Amino acid sequence: METFETEEQQVEAIKKFWHEYGNYLIGGLVVGLSGFVGFNFYKDSKLEGEMAVASKYQAVIDSQTADHEAFKANAEQFIQNNADSSYASLTALSLAKDAAEHQDWEKAATHLQQAIDKASNAGIKSIATVRLARVQIQLEQFDKALATVGGEQSEAFKAAIEEIKGDAYLKQGKVELARNAYQAAIDADGLATNPSLQLKIDDLAQATNLTQLPN
Repeated sequence: METFETEEQQVEAIKKFWHEYGNYLIGGLVVGLSGFVGFNFYKDSKLEGEMAVASKYQAVIDSQTADHEAFKANAEQFIQNNADSSYASLTALSLAKDAAEHQDWEKAATHLQQAIDKASNAGIKSIATVRLARVQIQLEQFDKALATVGGEQSEAFKAAIEEIKGDAYLKQGKVELARNAYQAAIDADGLATNPSLQLKIDDLAQATNLTQLPN
């Protein structure tokens, strides 16, 4: 399965942002609530709580290289204990990536749905949505994949979404729809992140020409 390098860079950028600035953003929110009684207590306890969650999240991610089974158990427990945290969706994405690397597509789909449901960040939600659709194609759930990317999505993911549609249509034998989707992906600058798009549309053209040759 394709290794989504550009998406992974986006995930890492979001992780880095929350690691470096998350507490400052929370602090700004707290300042905005300064007119309420108990401001100092609220500020201290809120920041302390978020810092503790961030620390636990980092510990879970760091455990991935040391003990694979422990990482999975710790990550699932972290999501359960911190369902309302911005780190829950990031953790679910990490679990999904791990499952995909082990070709456990059902588990990957479950974790990606978790990431979508818990995402407080539009970028993370879009990345999880795109990946879920790709996993559904691996599971031969082509109609589900099309439905997953059928809703309103960020323009930044248009090329990826159109390519997914093309892959799903092709698997269903809908060659013309697949060609149109691949072309839409190219028109959305998809070649910049995935040069293999051109190969897909070229292969379709070649296959069509072969079927049109006289017997």
